[in-house]
Amino acid sequence: MTSSLQPRSAARGGPPKWDRSIPPHMRPLVRAYALGYASAVVPRLFTLVLQQVTTRKKSRSGPDNGALQPPRESPVVSLQRILRAGLDPQRFPAFCATLVGGSTLLEILLRRLCSRIPGSLSAAARRRLSRWLASFTAACFSLKLLQSKASQGFAETVPAEKDSNLDIAPATIKYAGKTLDLSIFAFCRALDVIVGELWAQRRTRRVADKQWTSIEAAASSLADPSMFAVSCALIMWSWFYYPSRLPRAYNKWISSAASVDKRLIEALQRCRTNELRYGEDTGQAPLIQGMCRDYKWPLQWGDPAVAIPFPCEVVHMGCGPSCEYHALSRFGRSFRWSMFTYLPLNLLLVARKPSFRKLKYAVLSAARSSAFLGAFITLFYYGVCLARTRVGPHLLGKDAAARDRIDGGFCVGTGCFACGWSILIENPGRRKDMALFVAPRALATLLPRRYPLDKQWRETLVFAASTAVVFTCALENPERVRGVFGKVLNTVLKP
Repeated sequence: MTSSLQPRSAARGGPPKWDRSIPPHMRPLVRAYALGYASAVVPRLFTLVLQQVTTRKKSRSGPDNGALQPPRESPVVSLQRILRAGLDPQRFPAFCATLVGGSTLLEILLRRLCSRIPGSLSAAARRRLSRWLASFTAACFSLKLLQSKASQGFAETVPAEKDSNLDIAPATIKYAGKTLDLSIFAFCRALDVIVGELWAQRRTRRVADKQWTSIEAAASSLADPSMFAVSCALIMWSWFYYPSRLPRAYNKWISSAASVDKRLIEALQRCRTNELRYGEDTGQAPLIQGMCRDYKWPLQWGDPAVAIPFPCEVVHMGCGPSCEYHALSRFGRSFRWSMFTYLPLNLLLVARKPSFRKLKYAVLSAARSSAFLGAFITLFYYGVCLARTRVGPHLLGKDAAARDRIDGGFCVGTGCFACGWSILIENPGRRKDMALFVAPRALATLLPRRYPLDKQWRETLVFAASTAVVFTCALENPERVRGVFGKVLNTVLKP
């Protein structure tokens, strides 16, 4: 009875109730702005709430030894600042509205123009062409909107050369790159759409000709896990050796999950730069010897001139000499740490309409995701141990030079290669989302975080062309834009 009383648009999967009164051609613009505003404001509001809770707990515990505390912004002022920031015309919400609204509104105009152009193009081809051109144009303007906002991280003041006769002011050099992550994301999505479509057409032909092989079927099923594993290898390699290539928040999260002594990381970094060499006294002994004092190990373990190499127990950081026991211990600790993150989130999703079946699914889903993350961390550490103790010495040798090569990158590289294959534990439906999540971050590690401003047109061109491909495909063949992003984009773009 209830379903029969619903409007036809809702029954057919039409626009949601809140935007039913908006003209159809304006709905994508409004939805995009609302979604962009929510994604920009809600995380900051959540952070503000956590900060207020933490502040109240500290105030109840008493003053901090009478130390002077810097003046804090009141919650009301912070709330107003966050809400106003989302309305800035040079921020993400306006970018989303310009991109989506511009592409849908321009498409109407271009379709009328294309219909008047004589030629042999079919109606479908004209429609696709107008959609691509509209999305390309809107993407150019919307990205320029974000790029026009000044950012301290992408400007550098260069002092003027001293001259006895002229008083020249310091010059400010502006750099591009603030929208690089967004452009890489669009490029990866467009590449996924194109490769996926070509592979689907190949599969259709091969199946029709009864030539589809088990190797091709395996390649299809392993494509997302392989992309995830390769991406994670690049990300973990950068986290270990080039942390500046990763976003600060992402770097901090990996460090928190890894739970590793920074002195161990620095020691392996010095092995890679040849500052620390086995069998030689290069003045690096105090680094690991500091760990030896803290963990109550013999001091000679930290002297690279004596310990060739330093024992793998140093990598285990207090878990004993067994690499296998350390791996199991790592899995247990990482699983517990992950459950504290995943379980509350999963329970929150079922809190609105709780049931035993949903509760069971939430717990199992959290356990599976925690097992994935636990295995990820475990495989990384055990890969390091395999290269240092179990396999590496038999392949590269046991002399000082071979140990330098192992600890100079081979052991970390083995861990980076191994960790990403933990994705096979995850639900197959989530693998594609996770692979498409890490791929742009991995690609970003290969590119400079900022670059000369006169090269910015290249990034704009890549972003616009990629966005045009994704938007056109989302309107023509929505299933080809995979994952949660594809569903969200389909919901936003439909009239």
